[in-house]
Amino acid sequence: MTAHHPIAIIGAGLGGLTAARVLHVNGIEAVVFELEASPAARTQGGMLDIHEENGQKALHAAGLHEGFRKIIHEGGQEMRLVGPDGTVHVSEKDDGTGGRPEVDRGDLRDLLLDSLPDGAVRWGSKVTGTRALGDGRHEVTFADGSDITTDLLIGADGAWSRVRPLLSDARPSYAGISFVETDLRDAVTRHSRSAALVGGGFFIALGDQCGFLAHRETDGSLHVYAALTVDEHWFDGIDFTDHAAAKNAVLPHFQDWHEDLRALVADADTMTPRRIHALPVGHSWERTPGVTLLGDAAHLMSPFAGEGANLAMLDGAELGQAIAAHPGDTEAALLAYEGALFPRSEASAAASSASLEAMFGERGLEQMITFFTTGPAAR
Repeated sequence: MTAHHPIAIIGAGLGGLTAARVLHVNGIEAVVFELEASPAARTQGGMLDIHEENGQKALHAAGLHEGFRKIIHEGGQEMRLVGPDGTVHVSEKDDGTGGRPEVDRGDLRDLLLDSLPDGAVRWGSKVTGTRALGDGRHEVTFADGSDITTDLLIGADGAWSRVRPLLSDARPSYAGISFVETDLRDAVTRHSRSAALVGGGFFIALGDQCGFLAHRETDGSLHVYAALTVDEHWFDGIDFTDHAAAKNAVLPHFQDWHEDLRALVADADTMTPRRIHALPVGHSWERTPGVTLLGDAAHLMSPFAGEGANLAMLDGAELGQAIAAHPGDTEAALLAYEGALFPRSEASAAASSASLEAMFGERGLEQMITFFTTGPAAR
């Protein structure tokens, strides 16, 4: 027998969980369907800076800001910008007064998960299809052959959303940049020179239309993204399970860089390719009864404005609040939510695209030095 849920959220990322939590604190039940088998199915990635104006605002709405304060990585707002020769051009200490504290993504997800009632997340629920049934109701089918119906379907299922086609024909396109994600474990002991260069927080190295973005993790490791301006299919001929071969493919992009920077690839314990995709700037859709999107499903953008997770959480919080503010009138709630969502996400997506062009252009290092010394971060 097909189960019916008044509100079904597809995806247990930060945005979907925030929506479920805000609905819960307002006395509204929602069920989250997640394709991963369990909360421990995979690691959740690196550090996130959670901004006062969006991510922290969402945590206040969720009643979780005090819990968030307890998982902050002290010192994580330290920032360094260096050139290919290892020269430090910008260095900012974390004095505890900044508005963008760092947390481990996994810790933040656990905070949200632990705040939900038992059974609110249905693990191992891989969506294979969605379809409209009329009158705002939708059907969702899963890989195990089961299905559900819902009065409100919320797509929080990321870049390759299965819900998005109900609203939009848009698909993410390659942004011109790819990452090779690496980890250097036990960095102070095993990789002391690279650890000293990266410092205690966020680290950027730019030049030659490529670079490194790195964080010092709470477990003492370095989590690194080697950014490469390469063709979308450049990864296709590289076996990333063969670390030596993968390193030999990546390191020529940093041929004349300082050895302590090259070591972020040469000494890496992991090597994972990540193509960067984005939806069109200003992606939106016509109001369609009974369905909406949040987070990357709605406004996937490159990470160079640092807003992705923050916007997903704010989306989830504002959607939950809109539903609570319009009891019995889902369409009014979705109109209010999307009316704020579209201009906000367009502005952030435009900023992300501009930042990508600035960072990985021919004068990327020079432009970022100017930004950090005279731009918003310096004011």
